[in-house]
Amino acid sequence: MEIALSLENLIPVHTRLTFAGEGVARLAKIDKTAPDENTFARVRGLAFHNGAIDVDVRAELLPDAPALARGFIGIVFRASEDGREFESFYIRPTNGRGCGDPVRRAHGCQYFSYPGYTFSYFREFGVEGYEAPVETIALGEWSHIRAEVRDGSAEFFVNGERVLGVDGLKHGPEARGAVGLYVDIGTDGFFRHLRIEPWD
Repeated sequence: MEIALSLENLIPVHTRLTFAGEGVARLAKIDKTAPDENTFARVRGLAFHNGAIDVDVRAELLPDAPALARGFIGIVFRASEDGREFESFYIRPTNGRGCGDPVRRAHGCQYFSYPGYTFSYFREFGVEGYEAPVETIALGEWSHIRAEVRDGSAEFFVNGERVLGVDGLKHGPEARGAVGLYVDIGTDGFFRHLRIEPWD
């Protein structure tokens, strides 16, 4: 089912929600300063467990974006009602096509689980397998992202290519909750054509 991106259907969580034309939601992070936090717009009235989530995303950098900004943009799923627990996939468009730094290119996309299992946690403790390169992304360009979630596992696709798989989602195979549109530090994020296909 396609979800109309409107004020009636989206609830901002530590984000500023506006619209850039019909059917295009625009998000920027507010009220929070650390990376990988609960900064998203939640789809109203949906309890998602297993299924597929598709959306087109485009990231720009805000004028005051810090040097660490990468255009972080993606989705959350199985989010609790209060927004304090969720799973997420996102892309870093500056680390895609045109990035000359091989270390950054290796970090084109990310899985994280809030709270606790952020990218900084994974890196601090040398936990691998939750990031991957994505060659087809860039700032200012639309990308199609898709998550397929089955119990304790999920796969992430960007522009039709499977780029990351996760076994052992941190909130467990029975978790259920909302779907949301995610942005992080320094991102001026645009979203369109959100489709959610529940499988149970």
